[in-house]
Amino acid sequence: MARRPRPAGLDTEHASAEQSTGLLLWQVTNRWQAEQRAALKPFDLTHVQFVLLASLTYLEARAGGSPNRPVSQRRLADHAATDPMMTSQVLRALEVRGLVERAEHPDDKRARAVRATTAGASLANRAVREVEACDRRFFAPLGPAVTGFTGALRTLRQGAPDAGKT
Repeated sequence: MARRPRPAGLDTEHASAEQSTGLLLWQVTNRWQAEQRAALKPFDLTHVQFVLLASLTYLEARAGGSPNRPVSQRRLADHAATDPMMTSQVLRALEVRGLVERAEHPDDKRARAVRATTAGASLANRAVREVEACDRRFFAPLGPAVTGFTGALRTLRQGAPDAGKT
């Protein structure tokens, strides 16, 4: 798209901020995060704590609760799309609260195995009901289009093959 000459101001390709997909995504994301924080407040969880605890509970259930297939911190970070160092810090905070346990990984001495405690899995299951109810309310204005929107988000999550490369 050609840039419009402007005598002063922001050198943007958009005639209006309302046309900026990125700005709109930023604004919507901030509103959604505020609603999620409010939904999680009664559980004394930050959103990232919830995502990691819920993801861990999910991954453990997929593994059939097998102690022979422990979830590594790296696998958890990959699943949640979180930074591995930040994941480690958040898991330490959850460990202090007795919601997760971390140990040496049986297959890789450099890795950490992590598991949700009974209290952690219980909290994740109570919190997920509120988070999903919050999502239903937040995305309700989309009506039936929410299915296509969710599909579009999955596409964006994958990114373009050369995204981020300069």
